[in-house]
Amino acid sequence: MSPSTEMAATVLPQQEYFAHLAAGRFMIQRSRSSGEYVFYPRVAAPRTGALDLEWVQASGRGTVYATTVMRVRPPAQPYNVCLVELEEGPRMMSRVEGIDPQDVRVGMPVQARISQDSDGQPLVVFDVRVQEQE
Repeated sequence: MSPSTEMAATVLPQQEYFAHLAAGRFMIQRSRSSGEYVFYPRVAAPRTGALDLEWVQASGRGTVYATTVMRVRPPAQPYNVCLVELEEGPRMMSRVEGIDPQDVRVGMPVQARISQDSDGQPLVVFDVRVQEQE
């Protein structure tokens, strides 16, 4: 076993995902055999059990599938939590930034960007995406 193979065998998919984010890349997994995209990072594809998952760059485009406003005790500000359906198919929990939490709507087009949480850890958040005119 080569050193890179040993390292790959010991790095969990979640760790690899966060390493990609730390490097400024929003990556998701795709099954080589079925072409199905997968999120949250895992070892095997959900429906098939295929072990041929590879990392690919996500487009970052998505649509708000569900949303709610978290109203917290002042002085903290309310924020939204949403489920975003990525253009590639998987859904992920996140939030939409740059607008009032109550203005986030189901069906809203969004674009991912990498931000940092209060501890400086990278995470994916979304901004409203302006639709191009056809």
